[in-house]
Amino acid sequence: MRKVLYIFGLLSDADVQWIAKTGVLKRLRDGDVLIHEGEQTDALIVILEGELAASNLALGPFARMGVGEIVGEISLVDSAPASATVTAKGEGLALFLDKDILMAKLAADNGFGSRFYRALAVFLADRLREARRSSGNRSIAAVDIADDELDAGILDRVSNAGDRFSPMLKTPGGHRPPA
Repeated sequence: MRKVLYIFGLLSDADVQWIAKTGVLKRLRDGDVLIHEGEQTDALIVILEGELAASNLALGPFARMGVGEIVGEISLVDSAPASATVTAKGEGLALFLDKDILMAKLAADNGFGSRFYRALAVFLADRLREARRSSGNRSIAAVDIADDELDAGILDRVSNAGDRFSPMLKTPGGHRPPA
């Protein structure tokens, strides 16, 4: 869940409301492929329920992601095809934010764009540190953040981020996709 807190902790209430309103909720079934390695992605995806697994041809399975994780973010910063396949493991629910709609909002709203890209940079920095920790590379240990510790720079925003994310987890029945 820490990942979404990095993103939502740096966005405004209005930003998060826009994401929730604009995104499309989709039920996930076991084995659903959300992102295909080697293909362009068309959405930023926030996991609201369930678990996803990432794999690629070179490494095989290499990561599992749960509630609050975000996938498809790399494709927002470059035009390269996806470097992994992301598959649902069991039933789940995810919020899909269309890439073209998001890119138009980023281009039209400088404040949103600034906050969003800063949040994305913090998120990706955390993902890089996590990857280095799991690979056994401790060369950055002196400045590293402990596994379950949030960066002090956004710690004060975590409560707000949790408040912003929890309505997505408790989406009213009328807004949920059919089971």
